[in-house]
Amino acid sequence: MKSEPITNYVITEHAALELRRRGLKEETVRAILSAPEERLEIRPGRVILQSRINMGAPEKAYLVRVFVDVDRQPAEVVTVYRTSKIYKYWGGSE
Repeated sequence: MKSEPITNYVITEHAALELRRRGLKEETVRAILSAPEERLEIRPGRVILQSRINMGAPEKAYLVRVFVDVDRQPAEVVTVYRTSKIYKYWGGSE
């Protein structure tokens, strides 16, 4: 399911640390926030925006999941991670 973009956001210190630790780029987060493939509400005020991307060498498909608190302005990116277990998390099957 396509989702509305989030353009007004901040990346928390924790999320910035996790981006560096996990070798992800802020550009990836920005791309997912602006055009997520899927949006899942995990509790009131917090959503996961996620998209499938290819990365690495050799290139491999991953699901990048961005956890966002949307109950505040600007929205806060809480954490970000990638997983190769796309089918486990795709389609709201959590």
